[in-house]
Amino acid sequence: MKMKLLVLAGLFGLSLGQHDPHMKHGRTSIVHLFEWRWADIATECERYLAPKGFGGVQISPPSESVVVTNPWHPWWQRYQPISYNLCSRSGTEEELRDMITRCNNVGVNIYVDAIINHMCGTGAGEGHHSSCGTYFDANKKNFPSVPFSSLDFNDGKCKTANGGIENYHDIFQVRDCQLVGLLDLAMEKDFVRGKVAEYMNKLIDMGVAGFRMDACKHMWPGDLSAVYDRLHNLSTKWFSSGLKPFIYQEVIDLGGEPIKASEYFGLGRVTEFKYSAKLGIVVRKWENEKLCYLKSWGEGWAFMPSDKAVVFVDNHDNQRGHGAGGASILTFWDARLYKMAMGIMLAHPYGVTRVMSSYRWDRNFENGKDKNDWMGPPSHGNGSTKAVPINPDTTCGDGWVCEHRWRQIRNMVNFRNVVDGQPISNWWDNGHQIAFGRGNRGFIVINNDDWNLHETLSTGLPGGIYCDIISGDKLGGGCTGKQIRVDKDGRARFSISNWEDDPFIAIHVDAKL
Repeated sequence: MKMKLLVLAGLFGLSLGQHDPHMKHGRTSIVHLFEWRWADIATECERYLAPKGFGGVQISPPSESVVVTNPWHPWWQRYQPISYNLCSRSGTEEELRDMITRCNNVGVNIYVDAIINHMCGTGAGEGHHSSCGTYFDANKKNFPSVPFSSLDFNDGKCKTANGGIENYHDIFQVRDCQLVGLLDLAMEKDFVRGKVAEYMNKLIDMGVAGFRMDACKHMWPGDLSAVYDRLHNLSTKWFSSGLKPFIYQEVIDLGGEPIKASEYFGLGRVTEFKYSAKLGIVVRKWENEKLCYLKSWGEGWAFMPSDKAVVFVDNHDNQRGHGAGGASILTFWDARLYKMAMGIMLAHPYGVTRVMSSYRWDRNFENGKDKNDWMGPPSHGNGSTKAVPINPDTTCGDGWVCEHRWRQIRNMVNFRNVVDGQPISNWWDNGHQIAFGRGNRGFIVINNDDWNLHETLSTGLPGGIYCDIISGDKLGGGCTGKQIRVDKDGRARFSISNWEDDPFIAIHVDAKL
């Protein structure tokens, strides 16, 4: 028992820094620039993310991966490492270092998507078909660049006939067997832990602020703790001394399985997949759900504690029907509802928020499944990733969606910064219509009903004229969108038609004219 208490003390001792994203200048949100090249991320930090108030970027896995040509360069090849060399289709180690430096220099943190549960798939074969041309042999479990050998994998521990996970109700299978044929690393081995920590420490020393830890449900919390214990503090070039990296762990826990997200709370934050699935159901008005039920949103919906959660409307997996949430997940394909859901997430204080930034692909549905869900980013004929061009209207071209550049989303990211730390106040609801404030700093009104909203509501804001940041921007002393007059008693008249492109209004103290 004493040993158990010591382990718990260790878990909670090291973890305090690991729950804090260490964002600068009152910033509060992460954007996932999925499959972007390092050079484009560096430029985006400087020209857009820093001035618009984004706190950090989640980048795609920087480690060397297998190169798959059938199907043609799928997005998931980057989730199949063959070494911890820092070269990928996003760029070289030098370009990665330059990007981390330039983003940090403007106060935008970098969070790495870290793949440490496994190496590539059993069927990846042997050869130099990897992002830097490094030799590997998946058949013999030989990855000389690390080096890992057959001794470093879990084959002996897995008790299923085919070596894969057959039953998610068996925690030993889930953590000791192969996830969809991926070679499962033996994380209880000191050598493996050391190699993984070495990879993560190299990135920390380069200046990253933390990690999105992939596939954590498939690793034992004690093994993860042993790895995290070995991590360096953040670089004092950009961060205060003594800070641990921010850790947020991918654990899909929708209930109904023995492995719980709560097993990982002591180690860092955890992705709350219920949030994404339930918000989609509510905004789509499925299962008789209504916006008014969001009054208890967060822990009141049996979500994990807010200070343990990372939340999102969609992520790179579930926007393709992978991972968790199914058909309810809202994505850029459902732009009108998606922007409304993003407004709710960014206005509500629950969790650390992550904004998705996607690329389009040619969807091809057969029997409800997208046959093209594998498609990689916009690419040249040789499979190399295209640059992200910026259109004159500040949106992106060439197949890049850039939801983070949509006015409604970008302005709500700033709304969250402005109201940070303020409680929910002045709640009002009427079925599919809701409004709420954040202290005396901001107020949002949403109409998801089949008729118009005309209401006079208490906003809690100081009297004056405000620019609605959904329909426009505050520019100089003017406003390119709707203007809202708040009386000196804090009350304001709101009118939102149910057929508007964006049937919601948001105002905050920094948008006062």
